[in-house]
Amino acid sequence: MAEKPIAVLGGGNTAFAVAARLTLQGRRVVLAEVPEFAAALEPIRADGAIHLRGVAGEGKAVLHRVTTDLGEALAEAELVLLIVPAYAHQPFAKACIPHLRPQHTVVLMPGTLGSLEWNHLLRQAGVEGLTLAEVDTAPYVCRKTAPDTATIWGVVKGLGLGVLSSTQTARVRALLEPLFPGVQTYPDVMACGLSAMNPVVHPAGVLMNAGRIEYSRGEFYFYEEGVSPAVARVIMQVDEERRRIGAALGYDLLPVHEAFHRAGFGPAGDLWAAIKGSWMLTRLKAPGSLESRWLTEDIPYGLAAWSRVGAQYGVKTPILHSLVELGSVVMGFDAWKEGRGVEELGLAGLDRTGLVKLLKE
Repeated sequence: MAEKPIAVLGGGNTAFAVAARLTLQGRRVVLAEVPEFAAALEPIRADGAIHLRGVAGEGKAVLHRVTTDLGEALAEAELVLLIVPAYAHQPFAKACIPHLRPQHTVVLMPGTLGSLEWNHLLRQAGVEGLTLAEVDTAPYVCRKTAPDTATIWGVVKGLGLGVLSSTQTARVRALLEPLFPGVQTYPDVMACGLSAMNPVVHPAGVLMNAGRIEYSRGEFYFYEEGVSPAVARVIMQVDEERRRIGAALGYDLLPVHEAFHRAGFGPAGDLWAAIKGSWMLTRLKAPGSLESRWLTEDIPYGLAAWSRVGAQYGVKTPILHSLVELGSVVMGFDAWKEGRGVEELGLAGLDRTGLVKLLKE
């Protein structure tokens, strides 16, 4: 009997790259997007094919199905890979709820605590029995280099995984390991969500390069040129506050430079060495404007969420707080209100004991 299809939800850079690479590896992949963003799938509607380029293999990947019907996408699949920005987690959850069944395992790639938001929404809707998980970063450094083409410049080694409930960790790791070799596991989804790399690096780097981004429209290499020694020092202070939140909850989180090295982004050493020695990172240009996911996602759904979790458990985060405030001015909206806090994560009023119970059960 043929393996069940894998549902990849999303129509962006990484969703295209994952769908194409898994297809070329012999998997049956259903690529699905919500109707509001059907335009993302239009370039591949005619033949259902994505052209893959780069270091992870090349070829024409003809997908099993391309659809904007989430019910159709979820009907056959048991493994669901949600590969969308964090601000799309809630809309996708609400759209998927009528079609979710206990046999589904939904993995947010990456999550940045999004699995907790999904869990809260599912509980409110009375949906029980399925498994949620998230990873700490996208599996590839990639971009769409044409409307029907994805190019992969780097493959993450040691993709970090957290599972809700944590008792299902071994089972979910076994599902993902053949697809993304080298999967490493966290104790639970909280540890994984606090280990996301993008919010540590992107907001500080973009805000401190704001003038250059606006002037050049992103025509410079973000990591190679934009992460100067001064920017790196601010990033490391963000990282220190993130790790203090983790320590208050009982986790010993890797520093960002060690996480970069573990993921295969760059050599061992401090943040400067890891970035400057990274073939894949130094090829990435800055965002073309300040209306970028590197702010609009990583501040409200990364830094603001972490700061609120820290506040609930007694950890002060002045650097995170200042970047959220400054970022709100630059973005033109209140990142505290637009993002997700302890209420949206289903953590309001939970002490440490209650949190541990939630993450395990």
